[in-house]
Amino acid sequence: MPETKLSIIKIGGNIIEDEHALNTFLSIFSNIEGKKILVHGGGKRATHISSKLGITSKMIDGRRITDAETLEVITMVYGGLVNKNIVAKLQALHENSIGLTGADINSIQSNKRPVKEIDYGFVGDVKQIASKSINKLLQADFTPVFCALTHDGKGQLLNTNADTIASTIAVGMSKIYETSIYYCFELNGVLKNFNDKESVIKNIDANSYKDLLQKGVISDGMIPKLENCFDALKKGVAKVHIGNTSMLTKENNIYTTITLS
Repeated sequence: MPETKLSIIKIGGNIIEDEHALNTFLSIFSNIEGKKILVHGGGKRATHISSKLGITSKMIDGRRITDAETLEVITMVYGGLVNKNIVAKLQALHENSIGLTGADINSIQSNKRPVKEIDYGFVGDVKQIASKSINKLLQADFTPVFCALTHDGKGQLLNTNADTIASTIAVGMSKIYETSIYYCFELNGVLKNFNDKESVIKNIDANSYKDLLQKGVISDGMIPKLENCFDALKKGVAKVHIGNTSMLTKENNIYTTITLS
């Protein structure tokens, strides 16, 4: 296993939309030692800007339908407004970051999702990442900041799930680094009891996961998240962590760590 560690941190809309939460997170992020990559979404901001422009956001089962008009908005919002604000704030914290879509340095190529029952429009399913190119940035001491846009290699940008981008980058980079993923969200971690925010399950492995599923402790929206985590672990990622942003500090140990064994 490679000796040098690489942290891939993913943040979502709840942090991006809250100026104080974003500033707090970026301050923590800038203090993380070693090589790191930030991945961010921006769906809530895209919905807000779309409505200002008179464009209705179309959702099916919580997933955005990306028609040509919506793709223009999310390219502006993810790749411009959100990404460049994050990069500017990181520069102010002396973190020499570089904002990227998957088209930049051909870093993340996707296939347009085929139409089955639902046509999701210009949505990409990640095919490959350019680990050597991304590593050139890391070796030059730049911190890559990826937004949730990829491309198909034929000139088309594609809206892509930010969780998937984080896990695919972590898998691709695991040949060069010992990679860990940190999924930051509003809860303290995976909970034994959803109504008790302190009931964090600190460690989950493949065996205990099956047990938690059978007991119904893990259900609904957390299942696909954890399935993705185990998929990444099977493909070479060392550890996956789920919790709020304070899990990135040395003081906090209340979060969930997922490993294979």
